[in-house]
Amino acid sequence: MFKSLHMKLMLIMLLLITSLMATVGAFLTTNVASFYIDGFFEQMNDMFGSTSEADGVATAKNASFMADLLAAADAPEGATQMQKILEANAGSLGIDYRSRNYYVLDGASGAVLAESGESGGVLASTPNLIKALNGDVGDRSDLTEDYMDVAIPISGEEGRYIIYILDNRDTVSNLNSQLFTIIMQALVIGLLISVLFSYLLSKTLVGPIEKVTEGAERLAGGDFGNKLPVESPDEIGILTGTFNHMADVLQDSLNAVENERNKLDTLFLHMTDGVAAFDHDGKLIHCNPAATVLLQRSVPKEAVYDELFGSIYPLEQILALQRPNYADTEMVVGEKTLEAYFAPFSDRASGGVLVVLHDETEHHRSEERRKEFVANVSHELRTPLTNVRSYAETLRDSGGDIPRDTADNFLDIIINETDRMTHIVQDLLTLSRLDAGNTEMSCARFDFGSAIASVVRANALEAQHRGHALKLELAQTLPIIEGDRQRLEQVMMNILGNAIKYTPDGGRILVTAGTTEGHVWMEVADNGIGIPEKDREHVFERFYRVDKARSRESGGTGLGLSIAKEIVERHQGTIRLTRHEGPGTTVRLTLPLRQTRWEA
Repeated sequence: MFKSLHMKLMLIMLLLITSLMATVGAFLTTNVASFYIDGFFEQMNDMFGSTSEADGVATAKNASFMADLLAAADAPEGATQMQKILEANAGSLGIDYRSRNYYVLDGASGAVLAESGESGGVLASTPNLIKALNGDVGDRSDLTEDYMDVAIPISGEEGRYIIYILDNRDTVSNLNSQLFTIIMQALVIGLLISVLFSYLLSKTLVGPIEKVTEGAERLAGGDFGNKLPVESPDEIGILTGTFNHMADVLQDSLNAVENERNKLDTLFLHMTDGVAAFDHDGKLIHCNPAATVLLQRSVPKEAVYDELFGSIYPLEQILALQRPNYADTEMVVGEKTLEAYFAPFSDRASGGVLVVLHDETEHHRSEERRKEFVANVSHELRTPLTNVRSYAETLRDSGGDIPRDTADNFLDIIINETDRMTHIVQDLLTLSRLDAGNTEMSCARFDFGSAIASVVRANALEAQHRGHALKLELAQTLPIIEGDRQRLEQVMMNILGNAIKYTPDGGRILVTAGTTEGHVWMEVADNGIGIPEKDREHVFERFYRVDKARSRESGGTGLGLSIAKEIVERHQGTIRLTRHEGPGTTVRLTLPLRQTRWEA
């Protein structure tokens, strides 16, 4: 019945009118009662004065009325005197002898001594009355009760009395009954009017919506060219115009989806990882060129899963997996090591298996280099430790019989071997800190030329011991740059130290420096053993050593240049090998004048 939009709109209008009238009725009823109660207590407060110290001094009228009551309490027959005073002020107290009456009660027992109504001498024990019996003014209001009352204790020489004003709220009840009758009459009239107007409104709204529905059905059928006419400038007209715009956008979106599919096909075609897709019967759906390269074989369109991967994982086993689970394994194809991932896609009836091949050859080679590095470090540490232990045991067991010169020689060997171990451990620690990001760079301004000269002076003695000709050529003025001078000098020491170590005795080493636009550079060129072409692109890799035997003899660990590269890159610079004429090597360090990254 309520599936029609006409009926829904009419029902909404009826519910709206009903809810509105109910809310208004409840609001009026509550507020009328509240207003009547507030008026009652305000009237009592005007007559009997403030009941709270914060309210201030009573008015002159209150003072006279209360003075008369207090005087009556001091006189014999105080209840009779108080009744006369209350009768004289009945109008001001709102006493109508029907719904509102007064009572003069005994302050100790609460017995009725005088009254304007017909209580029969018995009154209900209300909270205000109980409070007055305890000697306090009872003026608590309660909207939920069917009465209003106030109890004022008055003490005199002849006794204690309570002036009790009680209103049964018949006036409020009658007024609420009349309001309810008026609201119900308005509700009936409002419902009749709402039925008429809701029907007209639903017709006005639903007609254009039905036209939009017909247009949507045509759109679902692929007809994007049939536009709906915009018959009005209101919201329905805006909806119609928006629908026409949606049709245009949808057509553009379909074209965009087609373009995206073409992009994905292009990506799938040219990605470096191999991808092969098979349906639930094991027939090949798609295979990109990278897969044929990694498998090192042609994959015809009629190829099946069992032919390519059946020996690794059966097709049924992969189809039985629940997404997102997958299976993976390593494959060795020729000289390549492949990581193969097998995963089902879609459901069993319409889905299949997707195989992704990733070339792990370089990763394995890197792991081998790391393993080799660990073995080399172990050897490097074991050799000096063995020497230290041997010479230390010799000194201990000699009992002081070894000549002083021999003992000093043994101690020099122990110190040298300890320095060698310290160097290895320091390199490892520096690399670990760089990897963890715990190495802080202290950026400051310093003289680039002064730093180079300092490094050259520090290596001059070692170069002299090896018979090298160490020469420094700087531009006339080198600028001040920003960076961590200590770290950059460490890089320079590494470059120059390598040139000294790997150049045969009696070689030539030239250090030059200059400026380009916004940058400074330093080059260290030697005529040493050089670096083979096949190793030049790997020298800055971690754990890589060109000549392992010679590196070990020189105390190298394969970490120096990788640490240098990390430091330089943190300074937004570059370090690389440049072309070198003849035997030897040239290393170029380039740094910016300012460190914008650290400024930010």
